[in-house]
Amino acid sequence: MIKGRLKELDLLRFLAAIAVVFFHYAFRGYAKGDMSVMPYPLLAEPAKYGYLGVELFFMISGFVILMTASGNNLKAFFISRVVRLCPAFWVCCTLTFLITLAIGRPRFTADIYQYMINMTFLGDLMGVPPIDGVYWSLFVEIKFYLMISILLGFKKIEKIETFLVLWLLVSATAEVLAFEKLRSILITDYAAYFIAGSTFYIIWAKGFTTTRVLLLAGSLALANYTAIAWAQLLESKYSTEFDLLIVCGMVTLFFMTFLLIATNKTAAIGALNWTALGALTYPLYLLHQMIGFMIFNLAYPAMNPHVLLWGTIALMISASYIIHKKIETPMARQIKKILSLSFKRVEAD
Repeated sequence: MIKGRLKELDLLRFLAAIAVVFFHYAFRGYAKGDMSVMPYPLLAEPAKYGYLGVELFFMISGFVILMTASGNNLKAFFISRVVRLCPAFWVCCTLTFLITLAIGRPRFTADIYQYMINMTFLGDLMGVPPIDGVYWSLFVEIKFYLMISILLGFKKIEKIETFLVLWLLVSATAEVLAFEKLRSILITDYAAYFIAGSTFYIIWAKGFTTTRVLLLAGSLALANYTAIAWAQLLESKYSTEFDLLIVCGMVTLFFMTFLLIATNKTAAIGALNWTALGALTYPLYLLHQMIGFMIFNLAYPAMNPHVLLWGTIALMISASYIIHKKIETPMARQIKKILSLSFKRVEAD
């Protein structure tokens, strides 16, 4: 059964992105003294939990990617992912590079080789540092896309539940026994969120079964396990304390939210049009961190920190909207047209 677009996911995307923005601006930038000179103690305590917005992104991705792949067409899936990832990334990476050259020093630097490799999405493979630290999550996403592409390539997407069960079992084993190679390949730090999002999509499309309930229970257990381990790492990194009850509570809240979505209990929220907010989320995520820190480092303490923080957030949201409307959307349309024509030519040959 094919159902329509879930607009409540657009609102979730925006909330996840804003959580990450506050994590960076009000906590992470100043926390280690290596990114931003501007503290923001008023929000630092709640903002330090904002990193969990990325985990929410991965759960949304699990749901949406399976929805995209459900047509069982590798070509269509490939085109949709290129069109979704590339235009905004190329624009935001270029802007961040140019602004780093202009005002980044002495704290931030970038060179043309680093920029060119970043533009190919191969920085992680080639050991080239990202122009902006937030790009790490794109490489995690791409690994997930590759897994789904393999299933599509072998026309096995209908076996997705078997794959999810295996992925969960092997990920949990690799986490507990610390098999580092396997942990990297299977992205076990975040596998639980992709698995949960995918399972919630299957429940939304087809309903509950015992296997799906067990998948959710297993992925919730693994998500909490990895979230606790990650929070403990962050404690030593930033010399602060994380309340593990808050961390696990937020992870559980993500699952509960998706349970409501999968069982069509969020129709009233979905009836409102969140599409514009959802659309600017990706450029906002890509654009905000390094440029925001460079603005803080340039203007603080000369400018009032409240004006600086909220003004920078407003600037980033406005810039993201303009990038989406004026550059990303027309560019995506052209890339989709070019790729579709190229595939048709290949098939004709």
